[in-house]
Amino acid sequence: MFQKILIANRGEIALRVLRACKELGIQTVVVHSTADADAMHVRLADESVCIGPPPSRDSYLNIHQIVAACEITGADAVHPGYGFLSENAKFADILAAHNITFIGPTGDHIRIMGDKIEAKRTAKRLGIPVVPGSDGAVTDQKEARRIAAEIGYPVIIKASAGGGGRGMKVALTEADLEIALQTASTEAGAAFGDDAVYIEKYLEKPRHIEVQVFGDGFGRGVHFGERDCSLQRRHQKVWEEAPSPALNAEERARIGGICAKAIADLGYSGAGTIEFLYENGEFYFIEMNTRLQVEHPVTEAITGIDLVHEQIRVASGGGLSVKQEDIKFNGHAIECRINAEDPRTFTPSPGTITHFHTPGGLGIRVDSGVYSGYKIPPYYDSLIGKLIVHGRNRVECMMRLRRALDEFVVDGIKTTLPLFRDLVGNADIANGDYDIHWLEKYLAKEE
Repeated sequence: MFQKILIANRGEIALRVLRACKELGIQTVVVHSTADADAMHVRLADESVCIGPPPSRDSYLNIHQIVAACEITGADAVHPGYGFLSENAKFADILAAHNITFIGPTGDHIRIMGDKIEAKRTAKRLGIPVVPGSDGAVTDQKEARRIAAEIGYPVIIKASAGGGGRGMKVALTEADLEIALQTASTEAGAAFGDDAVYIEKYLEKPRHIEVQVFGDGFGRGVHFGERDCSLQRRHQKVWEEAPSPALNAEERARIGGICAKAIADLGYSGAGTIEFLYENGEFYFIEMNTRLQVEHPVTEAITGIDLVHEQIRVASGGGLSVKQEDIKFNGHAIECRINAEDPRTFTPSPGTITHFHTPGGLGIRVDSGVYSGYKIPPYYDSLIGKLIVHGRNRVECMMRLRRALDEFVVDGIKTTLPLFRDLVGNADIANGDYDIHWLEKYLAKEE
């Protein structure tokens, strides 16, 4: 087992990883920018190292500074959390060259799954169902028209190196295709430094279903069930739940088995999430995230398994702690992402939190690194905390969530708490009757 882990992140995820390390008896080092000197994870860590000024490129994305912090403190492993360098293959390679363990997959696996075109090819080879579309990057209008005609309109153009909705355009007809292709390519080049795009069939009312997987790096793989992440705004997840209200036990076992086998065959090591669009009983692969997800707590709630413990165990060479038959699913869990944003316009709302009170009671978990008097910096993601609620079934979970949201108090800044108080009382949400477009339509009606 590792002696000392450096946590290369900030906010609630840095605190989440720190707590897991302390439970395992592992010393912790956190890195931070000057803007995060008073952050909770900095206060609680065994050691901390300031690695630069507020801009991410000068601090949390500064690989050389992070490696230097490892060498100064004697850290023998790095946990990247999510975001920042968590899916940076170069970072994983550099750590390996310095005999420091990256708590995650190999650089090669990060590269494969980080390229959306190569990821789709790999998924297809591993027996994972994929969305009909181009086999590789589309380079001209003639080829685009041919592929679109074959798979049928509407189609969606996506950035090969993309994510978060950038470099993504829908063409409803052939007349829309040219401008969609040009716009997506331009956006992809500006956002990712790679203007390669590909075409897929556009599903009109799908759900977003993702399967949590783990591999030991030696040919064993398991799945921890699925999460439903269909409530999204501009391709950003807002509310996640497990299990999905849309799947039955047979579908759950089928897609979970496919994913676990694929991870085993790939020789993958650590945590990963295989994401699908789901429509009319069919799953279509869209991407794989080679890291811990923001929404991992709902999976922990229904399985009782600490996924960060599992990451650390696998990375240290200890293998998986469970076999597939050991993983049991219990009840229902929902996570709400509480952001420092206006609940209607979603514009960021940095500032000082004057009062912070979290809900409690059976089945309630709050992952947050903020506190009363904490100043939300304007430089980073607006997530300030996650409310995770667990119940014996979805009805009990929703009732408990309504109560927890009423107790949650964040004063001094605007947050998305009012949005969730609206959603928990909505009939469609109560019935689990929603798709990936539902929330944007709901918000449009509310304006």
